[in-house]
Amino acid sequence: MNAPGRLGIYGAGMVIVFGAAFAAAGALVPDSAVADWTARSATGHQDAAADEAPGEGAEEGTDVNGLTLEASGFVLDAIEAPGEVATEGELSFLIRDAAGDPLVAYETAHGKQLHLIVVRSDGSGYRHVHPTLDTTTGAWSLPWTWEAAGTYRVFADFTADGGTSATLSRTVDVAGDVQPRPTTVQRTARVDGFDVTITGDLVAGMGSELTVEVTRDGAPVTALQPYLGAFGHLVALRQGDLAYLHVHAHGEEPEPNDLAGPTVTFTAQTPTAGRYLLYLDFQVDGAVHTAQFALDADPGDTEGAVTDDEGHSGH
Repeated sequence: MNAPGRLGIYGAGMVIVFGAAFAAAGALVPDSAVADWTARSATGHQDAAADEAPGEGAEEGTDVNGLTLEASGFVLDAIEAPGEVATEGELSFLIRDAAGDPLVAYETAHGKQLHLIVVRSDGSGYRHVHPTLDTTTGAWSLPWTWEAAGTYRVFADFTADGGTSATLSRTVDVAGDVQPRPTTVQRTARVDGFDVTITGDLVAGMGSELTVEVTRDGAPVTALQPYLGAFGHLVALRQGDLAYLHVHAHGEEPEPNDLAGPTVTFTAQTPTAGRYLLYLDFQVDGAVHTAQFALDADPGDTEGAVTDDEGHSGH
């Protein structure tokens, strides 16, 4: 599978549908390009899941993903990790194929063979990391320490050798006193000296435009660097069930020395009303930063609101 193909299918078919258009200085990708990308993504990221019987993947009648440990013919084994806060150890797991054998052959998508997302049930403690694969055993692992107690969802997002993609998840309980973090609507974030603002409104059942702007000390940041093959990395979770979507930039993969900014623009379609948690990774001067937001999708006229031919929906 070529790189543009991966950019088109990565993360399609999940609870939030983002047609991402990342561009320097706020320039948007033409509607025709978005329409083409969304048409390809409609049969993308869980190509096998679309043919599953109810109960074998996404629930019948829904368009969500990342809520099951089994999909697309793969199973996420039990996750081994420290059981308490501040205990140094290792997080490890296996992914098995339909025959029950450890999966050892993966394709590279966005610079990595597997993207691991970890987040607590209240949306806090978010991490996006890339474990190491032992090709002799199929085990993925990385050093790990929990910073807070609670129940965490661990997402494994990957493409197996041959092109079948899946996002599988399990929960991990970490002992200790849990202090839930209330989530309110948040349109601004300050991270590592950067101020990041998201504008636009989500409306359930129809395309919505969101624009993220990055500034530092009041000045626009025009030095956004490519990160994992794009100028930004977006993970979106629906509050309540943590249904998952992972989106990269639409369009050509940037060259290593390309720069963009200060804005990143998305076309988003949310199938249900409710609150959504957004995590944006961006890179400047070789360092990756994560800005977190929370937006509500207002109820809309969802009757007949499906992917159209104008690019106002889709992955």
